[in-house]
Amino acid sequence: MFFRGQTVGKYRILSPLGSGGFGSVYLAEDTWIDKKVAIKVPHRQNLDFGELLHEPRLLASLSHPNIVTVLTAEKQDDVFFIVMEYVAGQTLESIIDREGALDLSRTLDYTCQICNAVDHAHRHGVIHRDLRPGNVLVTEHGMVKVADFGTSRFLEIAAHGTTVIGSPPYMAPEQFQGKAVFASDLYSVGVTMYQMLTGGLPYHTPSPADLERLMRGELASPPRLKNPKVPRAINDIVVRAMAPDAPSRYQRASDLLEAVLAARPATSPRRPWRAAKVTAGAAVSDEVQDIHARLKARESPQPRFCWKCRKSLHARADQCPFCSEPQ
Repeated sequence: MFFRGQTVGKYRILSPLGSGGFGSVYLAEDTWIDKKVAIKVPHRQNLDFGELLHEPRLLASLSHPNIVTVLTAEKQDDVFFIVMEYVAGQTLESIIDREGALDLSRTLDYTCQICNAVDHAHRHGVIHRDLRPGNVLVTEHGMVKVADFGTSRFLEIAAHGTTVIGSPPYMAPEQFQGKAVFASDLYSVGVTMYQMLTGGLPYHTPSPADLERLMRGELASPPRLKNPKVPRAINDIVVRAMAPDAPSRYQRASDLLEAVLAARPATSPRRPWRAAKVTAGAAVSDEVQDIHARLKARESPQPRFCWKCRKSLHARADQCPFCSEPQ
């Protein structure tokens, strides 16, 4: 649709970022304010203008740190496009493809952030319906941004969708029947947790002959069978999130979030830097400790975010000042 170097209104196209079933995304520069943005061009350009505005209006209602922000929608040269924040980083899918199973703390951190995004969307009546690692962006500082709510429906009355949309390995059984509910998104979060914990999917894309087995819960095995290092409590959370029967799952993202926070292994208490250190039976001298402390003080601290509420923290904070969660 667009090409590198093309100018569209005030935007200069820098490079393509990717393309999916619903549209193509480009990296562009807002030449007025010298800022990089992401531009999404829907494949279907022949819709009524009001229908084209449905997605950006939906996204504009979801203002949350863990959701990609929509900036505006425009039409230039008869091409409609959505302007969104550009998230510098990589998809969770590419991280798993490269690294395999992630360590537990990282898995739970990403899970909590995804749950925060999903909970916010659900509170605004929005089902994502295509949650998967490919739609989860991770910044260089570990901040998660859930993208591609274009497959969602704004639900003003009933909490269900009626169109079969999604990526089969991550779709809840009821989605294959066009009966997406809020718990369908939590099933997708469960599959994503499974993939982060084991490095692989619980099952391949179900064939039509496998759908009955999927609905009976016979296709997936607990993640502990693939990775014995997964704590039993976390294993049980994933199994419940992926329950084939929707009422047996977590019904709210906040419930899944609280379960993860309650089940995560307790972190070891931090000791003051001046605590005695022993090497070969002898205590390290105070002078050496002072040198290490001065060197550490010169280091540039990396940005940190609260495990629970994901708000910015002081580099050496032991407790979040916003939600009081120990760090």
